[in-house]
Formats: sequence, structure tokens, C-alpha cells
Amino acid sequence: MSHLKEINVSDNAPRRIGLVDSASRDKSCKVMINYLVRHPKYGKYVRRRTSIHVHDEQNAAKVGDRIEIAECRPISKTKSWTLIRVIESNGMEHVTEGTGS
Repeated sequence: MSHLKEINVSDNAPRRIGLVDSASRDKSCKVMINYLVRHPKYGKYVRRRTSIHVHDEQNAAKVGDRIEIAECRPISKTKSWTLIRVIESNGMEHVTEGTGS
């Protein structure tokens, strides 16, 4: 019995929305969460980002997709988040070039 089949996410678990940065691993993806923070001294807003490793059971997320993730129990050393849904697909399909005449 696999320990990954029973990942329960509570309704009040922290949730984030971010862009998929890498989806090359099996059942995993890396999500970048961009945000702005105000500089304490100068008041200018500075861009920051957080990189989170996410469990993707069906390999549904592709690079560039906007997804919703939720915090769950630790799945591995770096994964403590799971994919909830794909909000917006990248829309860039990989088209194979054909020889048409």
C-alpha cells in the first residue's frame, strides 16, 4: 500500500496561487509564487518570490500554468504542498512540425 494515496487536505489549510516553473519530475512540480513587499526604509515595493515543491498525482500541471495549491502533511523532504486545481492553462500546445505539401 502506497503512503501517497491518502493525502487529506483540510478546508482551512493554507492555500496559494502560483505559476508552474518546472514540471519535469514525475508526480511533482515546482511553483513560483511572486509577491510585492514594501522596503522598510525607502518605502519602495520590491518583487520577491517563493519556490515551492508541489505533489501532482496525475501530472496535470504543465510549465506556465496557474494553479492553486494547499498545504498538507510532509510527503517528502521538500514537498509539503499538494495540487488542488489548475486555474488557467498555459495554452501553448506543443505542435509537431509536419511535412505538408
